[in-house]
Amino acid sequence: MDYTDFRARREATVWQRWNRVLLTLLFLAFWLVIVSLFVPPYKKLKIGQADIDKLQQQRDQQQASLSRQTREVNLLKTDPVYLETIARDRLDLMKDGETVFRIESAAAQADKRKDSARR
Repeated sequence: MDYTDFRARREATVWQRWNRVLLTLLFLAFWLVIVSLFVPPYKKLKIGQADIDKLQQQRDQQQASLSRQTREVNLLKTDPVYLETIARDRLDLMKDGETVFRIESAAAQADKRKDSARR
């Protein structure tokens, strides 16, 4: 075997290695370009989905509130006992022999204290 033949084979493998490295780098660069093109729209999509979820949650809360208020309006229109109870509660009245217990939150008590301090 000749030294020039060995040298030619060695140079060929070096160039083959460089070709592989170069192809690998080109492949990685191609994928980085593809990823960089799709990441911003994907982030926008995720933000949009989070906004949609938040709005749907608000809608559900509003629907629950509407159904409670609709139920209360129907009870006020149709149920005289309920109407009497609500009226006596809001006007701070009670029947003879009736004992009324009021349980108020700390925030409501603080509001009453502020109102009485202003007077």
